[in-house]
Amino acid sequence: MTSTTDSTTDFPARISIVTLGVTDLGRSTAFYEALGWRRSAASSPEIVWFRTADSVLGLFPTEELAADAGVPAAGEPSFRGVTLAVNLESPAKVDAALATAVAAGATVVKPPAATSWGGYSGYFEDPDGHLWELAHNPFFPFTEDGSLDLP
Repeated sequence: MTSTTDSTTDFPARISIVTLGVTDLGRSTAFYEALGWRRSAASSPEIVWFRTADSVLGLFPTEELAADAGVPAAGEPSFRGVTLAVNLESPAKVDAALATAVAAGATVVKPPAATSWGGYSGYFEDPDGHLWELAHNPFFPFTEDGSLDLP
């Protein structure tokens, strides 16, 4: 696997934290806990953290997240131009993960199906409309620790 740290740049190729703006912190926290994700002890009443395989997911009230970034919190578009993805080892694991998400309160946006690029993929929305893709890509192998090993 290629290192994500390049000594020739001051901007390492990695994503450490993804923070989602949420309208109801309690509801969103319960959703991600129902997926089986464990809340970090670093969480507080203002922000909730979940450790993922190789990064951290944060949940923060939308208005406060916008204020922190110095941007208006005015209406959210129906498509934000961003999706989050979880790659899985097989189509059966995609289906199982989607069933878990639906049981936790997700809304299926696009049921999983074979793709034109040779994989298997579907989408759901979390309680705040954030789009998540669940995918099996037979061309993206996993490392021993479960990270993607892209060429």
